Amino acid sequence: MKQLALDIGLAPLPSLDNFDASGNEEALKHLAMWAAHTSRSPVPTYLWGEPGSGKTHLLGGLREALASQGLRVGWLDAGVLQPISFQEGWDAVVLDDCHLYTAEQQACAFNWFVNALSPANGQVRGVFAAGLVPPADLRLRDDLRTRLGWGHVFQLHVIGEGQRRAVLRRAADERGLMLTDDVMDFMLSRFARDLSSLMQLLAHLDQYAMRTKRALTVPLIKAMLEASD
Repeated sequence: MKQLALDIGLAPLPSLDNFDASGNEEALKHLAMWAAHTSRSPVPTYLWGEPGSGKTHLLGGLREALASQGLRVGWLDAGVLQPISFQEGWDAVVLDDCHLYTAEQQACAFNWFVNALSPANGQVRGVFAAGLVPPADLRLRDDLRTRLGWGHVFQLHVIGEGQRRAVLRRAADERGLMLTDDVMDFMLSRFARDLSSLMQLLAHLDQYAMRTKRALTVPLIKAMLEASD
């Protein structure tokens, strides 16, 4: 059965607090500790794992944690087609989707990396990156690939089916939604199964249910899909 993906802009911002760390506790602890003590001497951090393991969520959560302290973060992912040069006002840089970088993005990432860790002016900045595979397996220019593996490297793991269901049910309870087993089965069989997409879907369903004043049911989901078409 073909799984569906929704482009939904209603999900809450990723944070370190709303990340389900089951199996990935060390990576979360590391990022939370750095966010709480940004003056420590930075060592590069690289996260890797299959899609849906939480790499982008953790990097986004770190950015939000730093922004809440008034700190500025440079962000580069594969969707940034015209990256800018390193900015002296940044307090950290984030490099997401490294495995997808074009030649131009690789050049930019290398520039950011060097300027963050060996700045001409100011203190050393933190560098946080993520990709699908370990640093050594990245098909990138040698100088960037080797630098991404200099520091802390964490493999992230996709949470299991039972954990995924538990997280969804807890999130539904927090929204005051009754998430029945048949609705959850439908969500898991018809939509992208990674937790980030499922949480976005739940947020969208919550908004649609409130707007239509209907309970969360399988017919409601089908009606939402028809309305979106």
